[in-house]
Amino acid sequence: MRNTVINTIHEAARKNKNIIFLTADLGFSVIEDFQNELPEQVFNVGISEQNMVGVAAGLALQGKKVFIYSIMPFVTMRCLEQIRVDICYQNLDVTVVGVGAGFAYGTLGATHHSIEDIAVMRVLPNMKIISPADPLEAEKLIEYIIKNKGPFFIRLNRGGEENLSSKNKEISFGKGRILREGKEVSILSTGSITEIALEAAQLLKNDKIDVEVISFHTLKPLDVDLIENLISNRKIIITLEEHSYIGGLGSAVSEVIAESDKKCSFKRIGINDEYPKLIGRQDYLRGVSGLSTSNVVGIIKEIYEKEN
Repeated sequence: MRNTVINTIHEAARKNKNIIFLTADLGFSVIEDFQNELPEQVFNVGISEQNMVGVAAGLALQGKKVFIYSIMPFVTMRCLEQIRVDICYQNLDVTVVGVGAGFAYGTLGATHHSIEDIAVMRVLPNMKIISPADPLEAEKLIEYIIKNKGPFFIRLNRGGEENLSSKNKEISFGKGRILREGKEVSILSTGSITEIALEAAQLLKNDKIDVEVISFHTLKPLDVDLIENLISNRKIIITLEEHSYIGGLGSAVSEVIAESDKKCSFKRIGINDEYPKLIGRQDYLRGVSGLSTSNVVGIIKEIYEKEN
């Protein structure tokens, strides 16, 4: 996803001199071609994320469309006040590109884990949030960002993901993307962990449990109409995210359910309210945090058996 997003911005920048890309001393092996071809549109501001936001705001006030890029915790929480005041308060055309969602940088420890960013960014007025599940979603949604004014926050995995489906006609900003149809259980997922949702749905088919998987690539604005429809037509709704279960997709969906006059069984699957004490690769940390395919299958089977 990371390369897809950078390449799409690069292509757009060739045609639009007002597109500016800022990095805080990151992006090596990813942005060199972009920087070498368009040196007046790509700037490395050094390890100074808070300053980068201020520079981006100034450029946006002069009519530029600005993208700022760094590892997720550094480009969101390290400079939260600047994003809030300089970008969101003034409603400027700046996109925050964060790489390393969830445990993507798992081997570097808790300082590089990104498990609070959705909650932090979701509360900011004017901020729109995108969390693609695969490169196809990333491409279509970054194209939307390029054509529309920010602020935006796009949350990316580290890289190497494959497309979960070749279908692109249903990829639309603000609308959930149905990856697998089902009539009993709906898994609403966001980000690259959506691959786990699809694996779980396939395994549950063996137990004759009909599971739908929907990618919620847009977290703000949320597809409320789709959620309300699911409340009326599904026995069970599950949310799955590589983020704290507090404040992310699960919290957003639960708010819609709580305000609905209808009822359904609902469960949030996310990272517990604690920092992992272990260090390891992304798949390992997913497993110890309860985000493995087998754990998702077990949770859904338990709820399904109670409902039936």
